[in-house]
Amino acid sequence: MTNTKAPSSAASLGLLVLRVVVGAIFAAHGAQKIFEYTIPGTIGSFADMGVPLAEIAAPVVAFVELIGGILLILGLLTRPVGIVLAIDMAVALILVHLPAGLWVGEGGFEFVAVLGVAALALAFTGAGRFSVDGAVLRGRAPAWLA
Repeated sequence: MTNTKAPSSAASLGLLVLRVVVGAIFAAHGAQKIFEYTIPGTIGSFADMGVPLAEIAAPVVAFVELIGGILLILGLLTRPVGIVLAIDMAVALILVHLPAGLWVGEGGFEFVAVLGVAALALAFTGAGRFSVDGAVLRGRAPAWLA
């Protein structure tokens, strides 16, 4: 049996703050990969880091982070987007950051771990009341979606 009770206003405010900050960081990183580094530059960077199929992985990751970040900010499709972004960060952690240890200053995994866990937490909780999911989809979409 699932709990269909809506989160309290305080909990929804907390989810809003989390969504906006985490979504903005994801969107900024996706935009950086697309517009600053460019897709060819990002492909090269991914290849240099040993990411398999860098020609496919780099544009997918860039657009997942940009679009996923924007969707988190809006609180639209928060649960599936949270899962996709958590997977994105888990892959980055395993393929790139884990060998460098914990500290981000040394290329470590602390930053991607926090982003991944935050995205996963949003996948578990949903967007809250102050979101497109809460305003439009709640009660009209399956619980795993909204």
